[in-house]
Amino acid sequence: MYPKYSLGGVPVRMRCYNPLVNAKNNIYLVGMPGAGKTTVGRQLARRMQRSFIDADHEIEARTGVRIPLIFDIEGEQGFRDRESKVIAELAAESNLIVATGGGAVLRPQNRAALKQGGTVVYLHAAPRLLYERTRLDPNRPLLQVADPMSKIEELFAQRDPLYREVADIIVNSIGGSISHLVKQVENAVSSKAGDDKVDIPSRSSN
Repeated sequence: MYPKYSLGGVPVRMRCYNPLVNAKNNIYLVGMPGAGKTTVGRQLARRMQRSFIDADHEIEARTGVRIPLIFDIEGEQGFRDRESKVIAELAAESNLIVATGGGAVLRPQNRAALKQGGTVVYLHAAPRLLYERTRLDPNRPLLQVADPMSKIEELFAQRDPLYREVADIIVNSIGGSISHLVKQVENAVSSKAGDDKVDIPSRSSN
């Protein structure tokens, strides 16, 4: 048996051995750094009574070091190799809610694994909001540059089309409360049928 850990009362690592459970029922949250994937994922897991895994935290748990150090020692290529391995393994499990890293969609094999493993939700946020949320966070190695706003805009331009390509549901996470956003995601996942893409518009905060 694999051990089960908890994070804020939510189990973050649990294998499912029930062969009757659909192996493609995972929910993957994709989006830029600062989009709210981990925060939304935790609350969504509580509401849906599922296991939650943050893919970046999983990599850190396996290596015993923080992601910036992995970048320093192995470079981005080494980190992406580890990330691909984790995504492939999680896609083989079931009943998970997974917050992926911002660059997880860069590799075609990762996008294929996400699509095959369940429902993909893109948490969309504008570059200015992403900058405000991440500008003081030292654990974003790609943003430790002289002009992080320009870097975010560059990454957004590169990744936004890939997020949209892989997503089954697109949620514009600008404005409103986290709890409302979580409910929107839950409702969209529950009501989604077939291959139609669902696009949930933003809600301005009062």
